[in-house]
Amino acid sequence: MKIVMLGAPGAGKGTQAIKIAEKYNIPHISTGDIFRANLKAGTELGLKAKVYMDQGLLVPDELTTGLVVDRIQQEDCKNGYVLDGFPRTIPQAECLTAALNDLNDALDFALNIDVPDENIVNRMSGRRACPKCGATYHIAYAAPKKEGICDSCGETLIQRDDDKPETVQKRLDVYHAQTQPLIDYYENEGILKNVDGTKNLDEVFAQIIEVLEA
Repeated sequence: MKIVMLGAPGAGKGTQAIKIAEKYNIPHISTGDIFRANLKAGTELGLKAKVYMDQGLLVPDELTTGLVVDRIQQEDCKNGYVLDGFPRTIPQAECLTAALNDLNDALDFALNIDVPDENIVNRMSGRRACPKCGATYHIAYAAPKKEGICDSCGETLIQRDDDKPETVQKRLDVYHAQTQPLIDYYENEGILKNVDGTKNLDEVFAQIIEVLEA
């Protein structure tokens, strides 16, 4: 079962990717993890990527795809994997499709966790964090016992810059420009499955299982 996760930032695709990986005992693969592992191991691909990263440049699509393809050929991926955060753009998707074709392989599902922008802005802008102990809360879904105060250590909670509505909207704008076209791409490939991400976490997961086991 080879799956790629799609969805806007804050749609919950990372959480669902982990749950899928645990249920089916397949690896949850993010490009961040792959970069870190290759840099730590000092692999040839890792060292090539480091040259770009040290200059603050984006790692080229071919190199990123090479790292991903190298990872999904490892033994623990023989029964499948969940790709989270890759591909992000059409060129990356095309690189991945071509590389998999060369291996006589293909993805089985592109799962799109579909959540309207308005929901995401509300969801993310409601998050609060404790600057002292790192505990996280949500004013609607997981509120602290006393408003604005951390349950664990009593520190005043803050709203991270990343969670401010204007910042969230900017990230969504970038997503729609760069990553949204992937939905059309995988629809054309015949493997796109849309899941209603506005439900609670368990209901979304139940929908995903239904799709994967249909």
